Amino acid sequence: MAKKDPNERICIIGAGPAGLTAAMYLEQAGYKNYEILEKDGEVGGKCHSPTWNGKRYDTGAIMGCDSYYTIMDVQKFTGDTGKELEGPPLVAELDYRRSNGKKYDPMNPKYPKNWLRLGRYLVALKKMASILETKYEGYDVNGHIGVADGKYEGYRANGNTEWISGTNENLKDLALPFKDFCKKNGVSLVQELWILPYTSFGYGYFDEIPAAYVLKYLDFYTLGEFLKNRLWTWKDGTQSIWENLNAKLKHPARLNSVITSIRREDGKVFVTVNGLEEEYDDVIVTAPLQFMDQYFDVTTEEKELFSKIDYSRYMTMGCLTKQGQYPPRSTYILENQIPQKLGHLMIYYMRWKNEEDQPIMTYALRTRLDTKEIPEEQCKSMVIQDMKTFESEVEKVIFERSWYYFPHIYSEDYANGWYDKVEAMQGQKNTYYAGEIMAFGDMEETATYSKSIVDRFF
Repeated sequence: MAKKDPNERICIIGAGPAGLTAAMYLEQAGYKNYEILEKDGEVGGKCHSPTWNGKRYDTGAIMGCDSYYTIMDVQKFTGDTGKELEGPPLVAELDYRRSNGKKYDPMNPKYPKNWLRLGRYLVALKKMASILETKYEGYDVNGHIGVADGKYEGYRANGNTEWISGTNENLKDLALPFKDFCKKNGVSLVQELWILPYTSFGYGYFDEIPAAYVLKYLDFYTLGEFLKNRLWTWKDGTQSIWENLNAKLKHPARLNSVITSIRREDGKVFVTVNGLEEEYDDVIVTAPLQFMDQYFDVTTEEKELFSKIDYSRYMTMGCLTKQGQYPPRSTYILENQIPQKLGHLMIYYMRWKNEEDQPIMTYALRTRLDTKEIPEEQCKSMVIQDMKTFESEVEKVIFERSWYYFPHIYSEDYANGWYDKVEAMQGQKNTYYAGEIMAFGDMEETATYSKSIVDRFF
């Protein structure tokens, strides 16, 4: 049942996973007059899947797993159930290399030198599982409501139909950088396992990112799916999820919609888009909140809070290699996933097995909290040189994106209740805040938060 008049006009800014999912749940709740405004000429946001020789590749989001319940909701809505099984295995074959190009295998129990390391990993993992389940109960709910005050409220991970809430003073520890959180709990070794699907995919370094982000994205169950390689990809890329959803909505996104101003007065929202002013009753902002002041009549509080947001400059490229230098499998470069190796290649990914005529996808971070940003061209040159070190010399770069990636705040602002201050503004001036920053910068967490916005306020 709609909590407001289902005939209200609702403006959704942005047609990425957050905006399109919000529209889907509004439609299911009976709202008839929503509009999605998208500045680009396509939907999907960082689920961007360009085509090369008739096949699609992912330059942003790549994967999912069976804890992605909201994505399954989307696929049920579009009738695309089962499509997650159609894509190629993500890391069915995987190498590890040192930064000098030499191969090694830190995870294979066949090698006696790994036995002690793997034994230590197992002990640390068991301890981590225990403390997360008991000491930090509630750590894995979607979003950050109340965490800074030792509370939790939201949809539970691994089953988003259940809304839960509670109090747990220990949750205040989630404001600590993940490195400090692990040290405090005597599980520092687990960082070597969490880092593979975290830092290499653009989400920052453990000495600067609050543990809340790390653990709400990679809760213990989801980490296990990564370590066991039980991951989904989509044959037509992650962008196809959102293209299909957009096509099924009663009101598909209006593409190439350039918003130049938004003013909120007399209980209405006035949006100037492509030179014409339109009137709405409410606005849901899923575009980056950090840039609201460029076109919104932001309040002093909005401007102050959203200026605290930082983001990763994450560079992905699709590279064709020279003949005879095609890599045999996807590879992590663990030694490059530390701040001292900023700008270097962290992973390269082969999407289609045994097909040499395909671009190899490369991933690198260009910035961190205490380091000057590495320019795009310099980072590009570093990655190309790294590929040459790994005997896969790049002949041509055909895809290249430097993303506004993983918006986040740092530990001090998290501990000081940044999220609860923003949550307290929800609905004021007919405005609702969603998108990546309100949960985490992957499509499942982002989409689930949009579900919560609709359920709580509409």
